[in-house]
Amino acid sequence: MLTLNGLLARLLDVALILGGATLGWTIRAGDLMPSASATAVAASTVAFSAAISLALFPAAGAYETRPARSLATLAGQILFAWLATQILTLLVMFSIHRVDLVSRLWFGYWSVATAVALMTSRLVAHIVLRRTRYARSNLRRVAIVGAGEQCASLLRGIEAAPESGFRAVMMLDPHATGDVPDAAVSRYASTQAFVQRVRSENVRELWLALPLSEQPRMAALVDEFRNDLINIRFFPDVRSLALFDGGVIDLLGVPAINLVASPLSPLALARKDIFDRAFAALALLTLAPLMLVIAAAVKLSSRGPVLFTQLRKGADGQVFRIFKFRSMTVHASELGVLRQATRNDPRVTRVGAFLRRTSLDELPQFLNVLTGDMSVVGPRPHAIEHDALYQTVVDDYIHRYRIKPGITGWAQVNGFRGETDCIEKMQGRVDLDLYYLRNWSFALDMRIVAATVMKGLKHSNAY
Repeated sequence: MLTLNGLLARLLDVALILGGATLGWTIRAGDLMPSASATAVAASTVAFSAAISLALFPAAGAYETRPARSLATLAGQILFAWLATQILTLLVMFSIHRVDLVSRLWFGYWSVATAVALMTSRLVAHIVLRRTRYARSNLRRVAIVGAGEQCASLLRGIEAAPESGFRAVMMLDPHATGDVPDAAVSRYASTQAFVQRVRSENVRELWLALPLSEQPRMAALVDEFRNDLINIRFFPDVRSLALFDGGVIDLLGVPAINLVASPLSPLALARKDIFDRAFAALALLTLAPLMLVIAAAVKLSSRGPVLFTQLRKGADGQVFRIFKFRSMTVHASELGVLRQATRNDPRVTRVGAFLRRTSLDELPQFLNVLTGDMSVVGPRPHAIEHDALYQTVVDDYIHRYRIKPGITGWAQVNGFRGETDCIEKMQGRVDLDLYYLRNWSFALDMRIVAATVMKGLKHSNAY
């Protein structure tokens, strides 16, 4: 249900979009008097953008009010929503044959000014809200049972989120050698002393940050405080079991912890898919002239088709056909054996060498993104023959396919591109792919896209 605060937030966003467009128009026009037709096109563009934002911003989570969100997450959601809005706006203008009348300089000024205004307004509101909640909250004292990184992570979380209303006051460390009752966070090795202190200080939160092997200790503590009005919460330490950060989900009405599953939620995957398809459509429209020139160059440089196709594995291991500009001469290959391109490979044409070095041979893969087989950013897909080899010798190789493969990825912008002539290189690539999965965010995708553009002409190890 749309609340008054939600309505006001939407009206503020529309006002900022209009204000950003006006500012961009003022900067672009200067002292010039724009024509009536240019003014009309700009007005219709802004109107479409505002309308699209009203539908897209809520879907992107721009109006969520969870205080636990970090500022980086909040800024990333706003930037994602606004960028997707502008891409869709351009697509609408293209569909009505007016995109050529839109001033690119004005559109750029407008997009940047509005992005800054939207993020600034959200960050200010978020900071004010956090401080207000912190000022009103009564700090709840917490006693923690645990040791190691799981316990340290809880302590860091409490310190980093004072607006949550929790404050750690004591710990029971089963592996400690003695009590330290006078520290900022009192530490106990004795369970009896810890229990007495919890009761004497009337602590109302007991957090158990223990591995599953400590079930007898947990059962003893729950039984000890059974007749006390204490909230007992369990934070299971599953890091030794979980491939990715194990978040709690609701499955058939029952809480479950992901140990080995896709780290991206269905909502995150849906947002990523919306961005991918809009970005691919815009890229294909923008790059069409360049792709026609490349196609002609490939066709004239050697006999054979313009496009090279090959079977690859996508999300969940589904096989699809990938598209590239052909960069090699047509040659026969041994069945079931795939030989990677090497330095000074005689199979690579002169045009193909340039295309591979600059990654321009990958441009047709925007067609794969548009059809839903690939993503703009993700682990690079490998030939099926290589999958069969590396899956048995590279740790966690198969988990690259928990999301769609990408045209570019975290491994590629960190130097892992081209020939993988040893297992160590492939293991390094997979490790970076898994890092991307564990730390995915829209901001990280934008960082990878920007790095790909900046480094696109400097792939010395691509041949």
